[in-house]
Amino acid sequence: MTPTWSGDGPPPELARPTGLRDWLRVARRGVPILLLLGFGLALLMLVRLVEWPLFGKRRPVTPYITVVVCRGVLRLLGLRHQLHGTPMRDHGAFVANHASWLDIFVLNAARDVYFVSKAEVARWPGIGLLARATGTVFISRDRREARAQTELFRSRLRGRHHLLFFPEGTSTDGRRVLAFKPTLFAACFDPALREALFIQPVTVIYRAPEGADPRFYGWWGEMSFGEHMLAMLVARRHGAAEVIFHPALKVADFEDRKTLARRLEETVRGAHAAGLAR
Repeated sequence: MTPTWSGDGPPPELARPTGLRDWLRVARRGVPILLLLGFGLALLMLVRLVEWPLFGKRRPVTPYITVVVCRGVLRLLGLRHQLHGTPMRDHGAFVANHASWLDIFVLNAARDVYFVSKAEVARWPGIGLLARATGTVFISRDRREARAQTELFRSRLRGRHHLLFFPEGTSTDGRRVLAFKPTLFAACFDPALREALFIQPVTVIYRAPEGADPRFYGWWGEMSFGEHMLAMLVARRHGAAEVIFHPALKVADFEDRKTLARRLEETVRGAHAAGLAR
């Protein structure tokens, strides 16, 4: 259960609880977060029992439960959440750079979305259950399943779900934006979708706590999920996560998926570099 990008140097040493005071801090944050997640999941599943017979695959209510819960998690953790720009309401999808598992909470706190994630996440303890319950779309890296996955994207987009892709394909140290892979954009050029579909680029910038390594929130290399989560809970103070919504792009204005991916990457990378320079 580790990210795949190895970076160009060793990651910082993750903080660990070393005494009673540290463990009390972990409990003070961790227990309320677990209770909130448990309550939110139970409420979501209860509402879904009514939502499914009435609306089928459409989810007009439950995504907003996820938004409220994720905002609560960030508040309990102590991570400030800053939003710039306006999330689109048009028919389409979002794309964002990917630094950490924290992106799930940071982005869900900003907008009701359905994440597109690698298939193995569905098997992760805790996170996998939450991902399945909130309607995450799971994809495999097996090329033999590419056609079926494209059809799944089409189905969800036709259902007016706002999917959110991480086109880098991996999390990073949060200090850079990797090349966007155009593969996931194939479904956007479906003749039934292309003319009406919009893609909105989103930039996520993490600001480490004062005095901490700038890569504090990054999750990459051989870091395990459990160790990284514990480091977030034991931290004496937290920084901020800045989310920038850029103007949405109409898919029909682009010749092919590579051209679209390039423009999205340039937009996200430019804002990310400018944000880090501030």
